[in-house]
Order: sequence, then C-alpha cells, then structure tokens
Amino acid sequence: MLKDELSAYKLLGNQFVQITDESEIASLEEGLSLLGKFSSVSKHIQTSIDLLSNRTNPDYRNSIKEAISAVESMAKIITGKSSASLDEALTALDRKHNLHAALKKGYLALYGYTSNANGIRHGLLEETNLTQADAKYFLISCTFFVNYLKSKLDN
Repeated sequence: MLKDELSAYKLLGNQFVQITDESEIASLEEGLSLLGKFSSVSKHIQTSIDLLSNRTNPDYRNSIKEAISAVESMAKIITGKSSASLDEALTALDRKHNLHAALKKGYLALYGYTSNANGIRHGLLEETNLTQADAKYFLISCTFFVNYLKSKLDN
C-alpha cells in the first residue's frame, strides 16, 4: 500500500524507514534476513535501524556503533574466532579471494574512524556532532559490507 501510494517510507522489519534508494532497501532486507550463525549480524543491523528510526529520540552514535558491530560479528564468523579483528577477517578472505589492497585498506580506515571519532565505539571523548546522515551512511555502508563478505563466504 505504501508503494502504491508513492510513500516516502517503507516498512522494513518492524520499523518505518525513509526510502532513498531501492538498492539500499534491498541490502537492508538481505542483511536483516541473515539466519543461523549470521543471526548476530542481523540483530546488530535491526538495532541500528531501531536507533536511527526513533522519531522522538534518535541515537545516531549508537546506531553507528551497532552498524559497525554487524561488521565485527561477520569478522568473527569468517575467522571462527570470538576475538577476531576486522583485519584478521579481511586477511583470511584475502588468502582465499585475493582482496585488492586498496579495498582492504578502505574498509579498515572506515572501521578505524569508529574507534576514535566522537567516541563512537568507546567512551565519549567530547560532545557528539553526529547527524542522521552519518548514521544512515554507516548503516547502509556496513550492511552492504556484511552482505559482500557473506557473498565471499558463499563462493
């Protein structure tokens, strides 16, 4: 019904989210549908959506934290190690699939940003100035990334 009425929103899981691009929605749906050993990844994505979608009190910082936690969960699944880092997971994938060095470096840089910018993954260092655009970027980027990593596991 929302689509028929050309609504700017779509029901995704149990939240209404603003539609900007069908490929973003498809990626989120794929990420939310991960089951079995990937269920922790889906849970982080859902929590990120919930925090971003809260109309009365959106929590951009923790939405970003949950999105990057989805990537961390996928890294642990890839390596089979509960304490694996993203670097270890990408190195394991590189051995099997020859990841381009620039691609690996880019993902690690994005992950590094969450380690020190505005205290996203650690204690708050200063007052945060994160926006909805920041949180949406991380949610979408991290979801595309975990879907990409899963596709590498399937090959």
